[in-house]
Amino acid sequence: MKTVNEVYNSITNATLTGNGDIQITGITADSREVKKGSLFICLVGAHVNGHNYIDKAVQAGAAAVLVSEDVKVPTEVAVIRVNDTRKAMQECVPYFYEYPANKMRMIGVTGTNGKTTTTHIIGHILRKQGYKVGIIGTVHVLIGDKTYPIHNTTPDVVDLQHILAQMVEEGVTHCVMEVSSHALALGRTAGVEYDTAVFTNLTQDHLDFHHTFENYLAAKCKLFEQVSATNQHKGKKGAVINIDDPYGKRVMEKNSAPLITYGTEGRGSLEASHLTITAKTSAYDIVWDGITYHNHMRITGLFNVYNTLAAVGACLNEGIGMDAIIQALSDFTAVPGRFELIEEGQPFAVVVDYAHTPDGLENILQTAKKIVEHRILVVFGCGGDRDATKRPIMGRIAAQYGDVVFVTSDNPRTEDPVQIVKDVEVGVKEGLRDGVRYEVIVDRAEAIHKAIAQAQAGDVVIIAGKGHEDYQILKDKTIHFDDREVARDALKER
Repeated sequence: MKTVNEVYNSITNATLTGNGDIQITGITADSREVKKGSLFICLVGAHVNGHNYIDKAVQAGAAAVLVSEDVKVPTEVAVIRVNDTRKAMQECVPYFYEYPANKMRMIGVTGTNGKTTTTHIIGHILRKQGYKVGIIGTVHVLIGDKTYPIHNTTPDVVDLQHILAQMVEEGVTHCVMEVSSHALALGRTAGVEYDTAVFTNLTQDHLDFHHTFENYLAAKCKLFEQVSATNQHKGKKGAVINIDDPYGKRVMEKNSAPLITYGTEGRGSLEASHLTITAKTSAYDIVWDGITYHNHMRITGLFNVYNTLAAVGACLNEGIGMDAIIQALSDFTAVPGRFELIEEGQPFAVVVDYAHTPDGLENILQTAKKIVEHRILVVFGCGGDRDATKRPIMGRIAAQYGDVVFVTSDNPRTEDPVQIVKDVEVGVKEGLRDGVRYEVIVDRAEAIHKAIAQAQAGDVVIIAGKGHEDYQILKDKTIHFDDREVARDALKER
């Protein structure tokens, strides 16, 4: 615990009113989570102003408030006044938790696609060497063998520092994090010193937030600027960058840390060659430091070759030898919702994947094209309140690779699902090949059932967009919905 004075002194350009000797038991920006002794941070957002919840926070036992507006509180409640509560939060929260990221090795993975699988492969290799690993990402938070739910790919400053502190308390030696562009742009990773930074790829996504592709790229590059910074607390920094990606060189320009590049066909200091990819496995050579290592894995797809190379590079930077890495890779299995095969004894393949970007969808359909014996049936949609420009692009990709396309709903959020599928349908019509047919079925469960009912021996059914998610976000509520459950039900009905 820290006193109000101690927290106040960690913030630049602040003023304090009230008793600075009060002990602070915790920090939160959510009035619903205030407990006796909490410091309540009043954030000002686009739709919510935290200053409107001060009375509720005080009633719940807040000992102090961090504000940027004039407020009235009882005399026993300390007030720290600043110009910008968000910037002040980025300073005081890591201090309050005593900079937990400085007490572990921190591996950050950024990119449009592949972050989740890459972090899980890194975690798997590290665990095989006897390290205690924490993972923070899209699917969940893992601390050792314990799983916790998560709401954002990279949590906000308060949640992230709390999670990192919990990891330190439980003896975690290596924390592997998905680092989203939102988090880097909004400063959610403030107070986190990264040791290894990994870049997977960059394709169109999140332009609703970043507005331009250059802004999106600049956000991703911040991770490499951080790992390259001088006067850090820990040594042995490193960057791992996909040299095959068109933007890999742009990321390299922002990096001055020791570098491992990875790629295929003779590119990269870490290179994959002689690829053999089947429906359920992949085998290839990895060349490192002039030596060739054969790698055979129980995951498929060219995209997973890249994810694996990224993970290998990160683990090399963490001092693990290639022989140990290759041995660990041999028994890695797929991450939930990432090219996950649904098996109920059917004579065709059913794959559930999180692909929700044009590049992600194209990657899994290219993989399906290589393993399919007959037809590809695609079920997918696009989320509401997100970058609408990618909808026709994804529709076009589905029609270019699929033989039967079912356009359906994803997480419509506050938008009309009918309008979203109409936006997607524009691209489907543009990309239609001879003999390809498509249907628009707004009800996602109905679309999945219909695709599986129509599948024949040798087909591959791709259900894309939601992957591991077990919910669907509608305009007025969130309902339970799991593509894997619905697919199993449909298979059993056959």
